[in-house]
Amino acid sequence: MAVETGRITTDIPARLDRLPWARWHWLVVIGLGTVWILDGLEVTIVGSMSDALADPKTGLGMTSFQVGMAGAVYVAGACLGALFFGQLTDRLGRKKLFLITLAVYTFATVLTAFSMNPMWYFGARFLTGAGIGGEYAAINSAIDELIPAKYRGRVDVAINGSFWVGAAGGAILTIPLLDPTVINQEWGWRLAFGLGAILAVGILVVRRNVPESPRWLFIHGHEDRAEEIVREIEGTVSSESGKTLHDVSDTITIRQRKSIGIGLIARTVFTMYPKRTVLCFSLFVGQAFLYNAFFFTYGDTLTTFMGVKQTGWYIAVFALSNFLGALLLSRLFDSIGRVKMITATYVLSGALLGITGFFLGSFSAVTLTLMGAIIFFMASAGASAAYLTASEVFPMETRALCIAFFYAIGTAAGGISGPLLFGYLIEQASASMDITQISVGYYLGAVLMIGGGIVEALLGVKAEGQSLESIAQPLTAEDSSSESGSGGRTAPQPA
Repeated sequence: MAVETGRITTDIPARLDRLPWARWHWLVVIGLGTVWILDGLEVTIVGSMSDALADPKTGLGMTSFQVGMAGAVYVAGACLGALFFGQLTDRLGRKKLFLITLAVYTFATVLTAFSMNPMWYFGARFLTGAGIGGEYAAINSAIDELIPAKYRGRVDVAINGSFWVGAAGGAILTIPLLDPTVINQEWGWRLAFGLGAILAVGILVVRRNVPESPRWLFIHGHEDRAEEIVREIEGTVSSESGKTLHDVSDTITIRQRKSIGIGLIARTVFTMYPKRTVLCFSLFVGQAFLYNAFFFTYGDTLTTFMGVKQTGWYIAVFALSNFLGALLLSRLFDSIGRVKMITATYVLSGALLGITGFFLGSFSAVTLTLMGAIIFFMASAGASAAYLTASEVFPMETRALCIAFFYAIGTAAGGISGPLLFGYLIEQASASMDITQISVGYYLGAVLMIGGGIVEALLGVKAEGQSLESIAQPLTAEDSSSESGSGGRTAPQPA
């Protein structure tokens, strides 16, 4: 039950948004954004370890069904972890949760490395997924609330795209770890998981220096601590940038509450912002199926139909194009704008995937990889912007849970129904050695991606350069603009 504790007028959001970029912001990016590298590392390593895990001499003697089940267990953990930790992030604060979720991930990854049987492995994978799912909600919330408005789009898109740095690293890492002439195969797969845990510990050390979100603090009755943190940030940024910070006039009046009920959050998402709910649903499902249509079938396509023995280098090239797309196109989401860029990346990548499916029988391993690199150079930026959209367009009190909700939908659609469908298509195509039977999955991914782009064109929010409070007013904010001294702010309108 929500308990109102007071009422304050604050200029903290405006002060955070007017900050110039400084080394302090890089601390936030490195400390929080590297979770996507961990996720990419996890997914790629596990995908490459199926043979090692299946061998009873070097692995756990897992059947093909059990290997697939482990993937589904990881996805289920990610979905439930996102929802569980997401609502705690809104209730207990960003910093507590982004420390807890990383600790859960680290502990679970160590457990995975020491797995003694399939059931142990399943349990460890579930916990690993729960930690990663919780990270997405806590981290996206904290980043958007700490990064100035003019940089928020490019930072968020680039950080979400860093998943593919981990994917490329994982693909290259598995090459020596799965080579029996380099390392004993009994230890290779365990060492791969152990390296992930070591990286997580290093991130945890950096992350401890990232402060709690001042926006979360002042809404939950800790305005003195919020003011103290913002003054420290201003002093650090001014010193690092050598710039004098100008005064701000924009303020917002808030009715503080210790907690905000889940019922109010649910009503907010589905009744106050139904169009934005449809928008986020379309974006997340579209990108989930796009990636599964191509990436889920990619390794099997190379080995089964094109005779490739070692897929690591091909996957690394594919992953690199994904990261470069998110990195190089990210600035355009702030300059050209969210709506135009998301629409363009979704529609173009979806159309190219459909064309690829039509000519699938004509590709070689190299040309298919090249086509995939072109498609996902654009798609990666668009998919990253889906997370940006979910973190921007709902009120602050619901932000983490909304991110978790749509992440869970996208992950479930892409990680549960996607593998079932595309696994069936691969099985049918393998039986007849007719690669064109996989193209049905390509067409489905293309249609959903293009549909997401069309929905963005119709319902997208022009959030570039806008404060989070003007995109979606906090639930606890006073309605009267004269009382809040909003300085004439207006909420962005659908395109």
